This record gives sequence, structure tokens and C-alpha cells, in this order.
Amino acid sequence: MTAVTTSFESEVTAALATVVDPELDQPITDLGFVRSIRIDSVGVTVHLRLPTSFCAPNFAYLMASDAQDALRRVPGVGRVRVFLDDHHDSAKINAGLALSAGYRGTFGPEAEESLDELRRTFQRKAHTAAMERCVMALLKSTGRTVEEVHGLTLGELPGGSHKEALLRRRTDVGLGIRPDDLVLVDDDGVPVEAEAVPLRLRFARAVRISVEGNAHFCRGLLATRYDDEDGGLSTHITNTRRAS
Repeated sequence: MTAVTTSFESEVTAALATVVDPELDQPITDLGFVRSIRIDSVGVTVHLRLPTSFCAPNFAYLMASDAQDALRRVPGVGRVRVFLDDHHDSAKINAGLALSAGYRGTFGPEAEESLDELRRTFQRKAHTAAMERCVMALLKSTGRTVEEVHGLTLGELPGGSHKEALLRRRTDVGLGIRPDDLVLVDDDGVPVEAEAVPLRLRFARAVRISVEGNAHFCRGLLATRYDDEDGGLSTHITNTRRAS
């Protein structure tokens, strides 16, 4: 395999890594949802899989559609095809993706809410969980108390993966990421009152535990469902594209 081909594979997998499960807030590549990638002279074909055949159709479509959009942004990708395997709505979803029909065009009257509304709901949950992780990590490392973090700013948070995740989530929901922006805010960016900080953090902790618990549960279901596949939950990559 040439260096050029290897680099292209990396671009394709990196693009898929930007797609997250809306409820679990983790990349589909980390969750094992990318079943296979085929790269050839025509383009890229990706097959996705989910923990059960009855995963919510709106979640399933959102991830498949996001994967298609992410791949189309890869320079020189050619034709992009994304298929969802083993889902009760696979035929409908795959047909909609092939036609670029959009969520409402794919599901018609069944599409009760737009994907933007769904995405917004889970982006807010992801922000809440990321905020709690940062604050609790700070309390643990500094010995500060909950009562002492009112007025905490982004600039006071130590660097690292927790802070980077929080900044990304704040950007997703339209909140500022300046060093003097407050950490403890609600979903609309309104500062949390001092007396409400303990309650806000307890709520945020419940959201974070729910997200992490669901992710663990889904990994277990996926491993059980596909434990007989060669390579387990790893992604099978076939590449016949060659450098010109």
C-alpha cells in the first residue's frame, strides 16, 4: 500500500470519527458502529451497525446521514455510499440516503420532529455532562468546595481532555469560550445563581451518569449481537485505490 493510499484511509476514518451517537455523545468509530469501509477507484462505501435492530429510527438516520456528510467533505473522496445494516428500517433509511432525501423526505409523516431539534436536545445534554466533569475534576484536584465554584471561569479550568470537550460542547450549543466566560451556566448561557449551584451540579451529574451508563450498555449489546463476526467490533477496511 502506498503512503498516499494510507493517508487517504486516515482521512476517511478521521471523518467518520467526527460523527457521534447523539444520545451517547461518543464517536461511532469508538463505539464500534462502523462495520466496514471499502475504498476503491470510484469512491467510499461504509456499512454501519447498531446495538439492536430497533434502535430509534431518528437516531439511526441522524448518524448515517452525518456519516455521509462527513465523508463527502473528504477531498477527492469520489462517490460516497453509506448503508445501515440489520435495522428494522434499513431499507427505508438506505433508500433515503441514496436519494439525499433528508429526514422528512425519508420518513414522511412519521418524522414528528426535525433532526435539528433532536440534535439540539442531545447537544445540550452533552454540554451539561461535560460541564459537570470539569467542575468535579477541579474540586477533586484543588480541594475547593461546591460553594466556592460560583463565578468559576473557563480560564480557571486546567487544560486537558475534559476542558477541550467542554469547549467543543459549548461551541455546539452556541455558548462563548472566552477565558472570562462563566462555566456554570444553563442551556441558554444564563449564569447559575450561587444558591442554585449544588442543585445544578446534582442534575448535571445525573445526566452524565445516564449518558455514560447508556454507552456502556450499548457496547455490551453490540458485542453480544456481533460476537460471531471476524474481528469482533473492529472495522473491516478494504482498500483497492492506488496512487496515480
